[in-house]
Amino acid sequence: MKKRRWSICFVILCLCMACIGCGKKKEEAEQEKIKVVTSNYPMYDFTKRIAGDSLEIVNLVPPGTEPHDWEPSVQDIAQLEEAKAFIYNGAGMETWVEKVLESLNNKELLVVEASQRVDLLKAEEHDDDEGEAHHEKAHEHKHHEHEHEHHHEEHHHHHHGEWDPHVWLSLRAAQIEMENIKNLLVEVNPEQKEVYEENYRKAIREFQALDEEFKETLAAFEGKEIVVAHEAFAYLCRDYHLHQLGIEGVFADSEPSPAKMKEIIDFVKEHQVKVIFFESLASPKVAEAIARETGAKTDMLNPIEGLTEEEMASGKDYLSVMRENLEALKKAFVE
Repeated sequence: MKKRRWSICFVILCLCMACIGCGKKKEEAEQEKIKVVTSNYPMYDFTKRIAGDSLEIVNLVPPGTEPHDWEPSVQDIAQLEEAKAFIYNGAGMETWVEKVLESLNNKELLVVEASQRVDLLKAEEHDDDEGEAHHEKAHEHKHHEHEHEHHHEEHHHHHHGEWDPHVWLSLRAAQIEMENIKNLLVEVNPEQKEVYEENYRKAIREFQALDEEFKETLAAFEGKEIVVAHEAFAYLCRDYHLHQLGIEGVFADSEPSPAKMKEIIDFVKEHQVKVIFFESLASPKVAEAIARETGAKTDMLNPIEGLTEEEMASGKDYLSVMRENLEALKKAFVE
């Protein structure tokens, strides 16, 4: 009887040790994940779609933070020092990137400017929904080979103010960004190449399907004008032949002057604009003031520069917010 009890105890002890061992192995595996840092929410979303849970993905800009004026802290720079790769939008969005990357001691950091190969619009060209595009040549990924060089130096830098950086608001341009991100992730973690390729293809199918929804829904409204909180929607307007007028400019760096307010109010009345759009990370007060003066309504059109903690907790992501944007546009045009 005693032998049987000891046998049972021994089996239980072995099981406990096995569980502890498995737990440690799982914890070690999680700790050993390759760290990839992203510069803003769209880059985080695109990276997560491709990588799944295979990487530790750290987004620098906190939830609910407007990214135009944001700059990295010492803690953020420490994340880059520990990372294997860094993904940023580029086209002048992250004004701090060049300076920060040049200051890093992490000479092994792999970097991609996700907007490379996108037909960029100049910041001042938003009067024309097509605009004169700037075509970026593809840049081949290479590990830096010389001391004191960073991978990022192989890419062109687009200076703040020259180009419109909001390329992710085009579902078509976003697919180019995802391809650039996927190529970097394959370089970072080649063992997961097949997984990343499959996840990328799945994401492309989803983005193409939503692009078709936009095209079909907005086809009847070609040439229509929208009034937005800031001029973030030029790429979306180019895709679907709309026109935007921004209360603030491309970089949302100043409130409108009295003369600008009069211009917007006159525009709204002349073109019978029914809805003035505000956005989630900025005050709606100016949009509400214009609406009062013109009899228009207000609604949200989200530039997806960042999601709040509440939005992320509710399961929202890039695609779900873009669908909300489509509904908001459709509603505005049929008011």
